[in-house]
Amino acid sequence: MSVYSMTGFGKGEVVGKNFILVTEIKTVNNRFKDFKFRMSSLFNPLEIELRSKLENEFRRGSFDISVSYKKNDKIAGEFQIDTRKVEAYLALLKPIFERQQVQMHVSPTEFMRNDFQKDDDDQKDKEMEPLVVASFEAAIKSLKESRSIEGRKLVDKLLEHLHVYEDCLVKVERMKAEYPEMMRDKLNQKIKEKLKDIKVDESRFLQEVIYYLEKLEIDEEINRAKIHLIKLKSVLNSHGEIGRQIDFLLQELGRETNTMGSKSAHTEISSNVVEMKVQLEKIREQALNLE
Repeated sequence: MSVYSMTGFGKGEVVGKNFILVTEIKTVNNRFKDFKFRMSSLFNPLEIELRSKLENEFRRGSFDISVSYKKNDKIAGEFQIDTRKVEAYLALLKPIFERQQVQMHVSPTEFMRNDFQKDDDDQKDKEMEPLVVASFEAAIKSLKESRSIEGRKLVDKLLEHLHVYEDCLVKVERMKAEYPEMMRDKLNQKIKEKLKDIKVDESRFLQEVIYYLEKLEIDEEINRAKIHLIKLKSVLNSHGEIGRQIDFLLQELGRETNTMGSKSAHTEISSNVVEMKVQLEKIREQALNLE
């Protein structure tokens, strides 16, 4: 079982004795399933069956389905004159000309008009239904292959963004070790500016440093983000319906990343957190196309 994108295209063409049936299915992302059929009213009785086939094969997406037909080249090039129509036409005209005492002249080319062509309703009734189903099934198979290829490309792209996020997280974890020294220097500078002639109690000073560090501590957020990253990479390398799982994990990663940013008093950490948010947003936008 593959990972599927909700964006894809499939085509199925089946050649019968008298007709060629072509089914084309285009899909884009959708939270649910939406089907739009464009086909001749001849095929309306088959719509429920065709819809059911899509329901069984796909979980999400907006589907634009086109079913068309034409006579195959061999039949289209043949003259399909209905001799009964010609005979009926001549039988209708003959007494009129005789009553008017006018000699009747008929050109053979006159019977090339569509009015004298054989009705193909009987052919359609017998041949169309299996051709429609066969072309539809071929289009579904083609669509699944297309969505699978697009899904794999999309996952590879998401993993690239995730790698950038992970690199930034490593930098944040490394730089957080600079907090104690940074806060100590910052408080020392403030005290020198505000309390120039007052001796500072070193133990009290260290208590203040610890107080600020506890408020700015981001170890828990980093550890939880690592856990979500492991799970997200596992999901991206799995199969089946992963779109909703990715959405949930991105929400969790976003929450931890935002908390890191709000607690950060370090310029470089803040800069990396911004980049992490950018990567999460790119993943979120592109993951919308995954089934």
